[in-house]
Amino acid sequence: MSASLVEVNDLAKVFDVSAPWLNRVVERKPRQYVYAVDGVSFSIERGKTLALVGESGCGKSTVARLLVGLYAPTRGKVGFDGIDTAQGFGDGNGGGGGGGGKALRRRMQMIFQDPYASLNPRWKVEAIIGEPLLEHGLIQGRFELRERVGELLQSVGLAAADMEKFPHQFSGGQRQRISIARALATQPEFLVCDEPTSALDVSVQAQVLNIMKDLQRQRGLTYLFISHNLAVVRHVSDDVGVMYLGRLVELAPKRTLFAQPRHPYTRMLLDAIPDIHMSGRARTPVQGEVPNPLSPPSGCAFHPRCPHANERCKAERPVLADFAGIKVACHAVTEGRI
Repeated sequence: MSASLVEVNDLAKVFDVSAPWLNRVVERKPRQYVYAVDGVSFSIERGKTLALVGESGCGKSTVARLLVGLYAPTRGKVGFDGIDTAQGFGDGNGGGGGGGGKALRRRMQMIFQDPYASLNPRWKVEAIIGEPLLEHGLIQGRFELRERVGELLQSVGLAAADMEKFPHQFSGGQRQRISIARALATQPEFLVCDEPTSALDVSVQAQVLNIMKDLQRQRGLTYLFISHNLAVVRHVSDDVGVMYLGRLVELAPKRTLFAQPRHPYTRMLLDAIPDIHMSGRARTPVQGEVPNPLSPPSGCAFHPRCPHANERCKAERPVLADFAGIKVACHAVTEGRI
């Protein structure tokens, strides 16, 4: 049995964002494409957490949707426990796949960013959490459904009686717990968490994160955790991948990345964390803005914002290479300039 539950190889997703045909003919405009994800590769071991970090628009959420089959990849492969998900999910767009696709979807679930938008406001909690149980045929009868929903609610720190309420009767943190309970209903092995705490207060974030860590220990869950918040990433992850404009620029174990970041972008992200200990260390704040993905820079996408960029960086795109257990895509690192 492989140690890795999830294997992603050269994953890419290209969106056609061209104007309608008639507009292109009249205005003589070419087709336009956005390379939302462009050649991402990583693996996640069973029972471990890989965190993806980066600024908005770098492709983190697109990777999440590709992994659970909400998008079909333009290129590359996603392997789950030795199964190619392109065949397992059928057409990759929410349909097909037959019984095999249903069995695969049962083993992986997603927790969405906004608990306000991801719960049906017209359904009671019993129906929201019970839907995957009924869809996958995991329960027999109403009594068993209510019993199972009550157990799931208690596992995330809510009361079984809450199943009679509607989503608007809960706080933001409680709604996210309901989302977690729904994701756990099918007893999955792999959870994709797309910024599950970003819409919550700091104190509530800690409660939700601790629940997720406890559930991971109890059930042996594997997580892909997406976040902007590096403090959250430091708390929950085992490995960290840093994304920039659709590509991984650094991939390393958590302790190594926070202690010795190699890529200039990773260093800038870490320097952006408030220095509450007032160590006096020199800090370089993140400069500039993320480039327009419709017209990305040539060579290394980070070179317009990088203080170490040279002519090679402007002309040649770096590849992710291994440096003593850390994977980095940076010419300045390979040449020993930083």
